[in-house]
Formats: sequence, C-alpha cells, structure tokens
Amino acid sequence: MRIATFNVNGIRAAHRRGFRNWLAEADADVVALQEVRAPAELVPAEAIDGYHWAYEQGTLPGRNGVAIMSRTEPSAVRRGFGNREFDTEGRYLEVDLPGLTVASLYLPKGGTLFEDEKSATRFHRKQRFLKSFARHLTRSRRQAANAGREFLVMGDFNIAHTELDLKNYKTNKKSEGFLPEERDWFGSVLSPRTLVDVVRGLHPEVPGPYSWWSWRGQSWTNDAGWRIDYHLASPGLAARAVSGGTMRADSYEARISDHAPVLVEYADPTLIE
Repeated sequence: MRIATFNVNGIRAAHRRGFRNWLAEADADVVALQEVRAPAELVPAEAIDGYHWAYEQGTLPGRNGVAIMSRTEPSAVRRGFGNREFDTEGRYLEVDLPGLTVASLYLPKGGTLFEDEKSATRFHRKQRFLKSFARHLTRSRRQAANAGREFLVMGDFNIAHTELDLKNYKTNKKSEGFLPEERDWFGSVLSPRTLVDVVRGLHPEVPGPYSWWSWRGQSWTNDAGWRIDYHLASPGLAARAVSGGTMRADSYEARISDHAPVLVEYADPTLIE
C-alpha cells in the first residue's frame, strides 16, 4: 500500500508541469493534496483519471483547497473539523476507506510576535487553529479506532518540528513555522500511543528529508529546505511503514511545486483492497 501527500501549489499548474507523470511513477493507492486552488469544475480530469476524487474547495477564490485521491471509493467523506472560523477555508478533508481513515490538511502559515500587528494577528490565528485541531485529532483517531480503522493525517503542517527538520535552524528560531509555541504543539500531538511521525521513524536522527524549498535563490540547489509535510499515523499503521520519504525532483527545472511529495509504503495491503 503506497500513500502520498503533496502540496501541489495549484493543481492546474502542477498538471502542466508533469503531475500525471509523477502520479504514474508514485503508483500510489491514496494521495492527499493541498493547495489545489482550482474550482471543482476546473480541476483537470486527466490529472485525476483512475482515482476517486474527494475535494474540499472552501470559499476563498484561488486559495487553499484540499483533496484525497483513492483507488477505492470512500464510504464516507467529511469536510472541515467542526470549527466555524476555519471550516470555510478548504483546509481539512477526511475520508473512510477499508480499514483506514485518511485526512488531508493544509495548516495556516501563521506569523510572529516580533514583526508588525498583521503578523501578530496571523500568529494568534494559527494558535487558535492548533488548539481546536488538536481536539479534533483526538476525536477522529478514537472514532477510527472504535470503527476498527487505522488513522492517518497527512499534509502541509507549516511547522518544522525539530532542528533536524530544517537546514538553517539557527537563523530561523524566530521564524514562523519554527517558533517554540508551534514546535511544542507539534510535539504534544505525537506519542507512541496516539500519533507517530512516520517518516521521522523511518529516518531517525538524520537531517530532513526536506519537503519544501523556496523558489527563490539557491535554496533548492543547496538543499536548504524545511520538512513541513508529514504522515502522522496511528501506531498500528505506523508500525507497518516499510519505506518512505521525499520524492525530490532530479533538477530545479523538473520541480512540479515548491513542495516535494512525501510517499510512504505500508506493509499491509489488505487495508485497501
């Protein structure tokens, strides 16, 4: 069972840059997408052909949008996580598959308290999202377990959890995405009994593998990236992870997005038949 998450930075642009070729190479059974951005009727049919498509577009034109592509048709689709402030923004989608509940997340980027009032407002807004979303993660994980399903939330968390998760951590200690409050929150939702960072488990104590690099400068060439795209899985599913990591493009020109897909192969194919 091969499962991927990919912030495509616009599905139409990604399709023009070779999304379908990547999809064939990945041979994924399930794909979570973020920043789809397109209105539902303008999503290229060729890009998603052969997959069942669940999409939460939101109400912000040309922004956000999360989707889940699956070879098996979901038995249930849930949009949003029960928060009035954020549920119209196209940031969270959850589906039930045989033996597995899968979610796609696009978490707000946020801001800092060290800049201006607008940045501070974004900081506090992200904190509200994190507090509410943590409660939802607990509910969804328990509901999945009660129904006999594993739980997997994937996507762009816009947080680098540890110093291993970004190249230049010393100069980014006051940067959004690596603030102590964000890192503490991320650690609070992880434990061997709740949710496991699957890729970190496969690659312990090594830098990266990074999943985002700025389009500007030499970030990609120098591999000065951030690991902000994750698979967080219930312990039973995490234990079945055989291999995985970032599918980094062969060259800057070959990049489909400023993010790279994160693909994990899980050993139990009976979860999706």
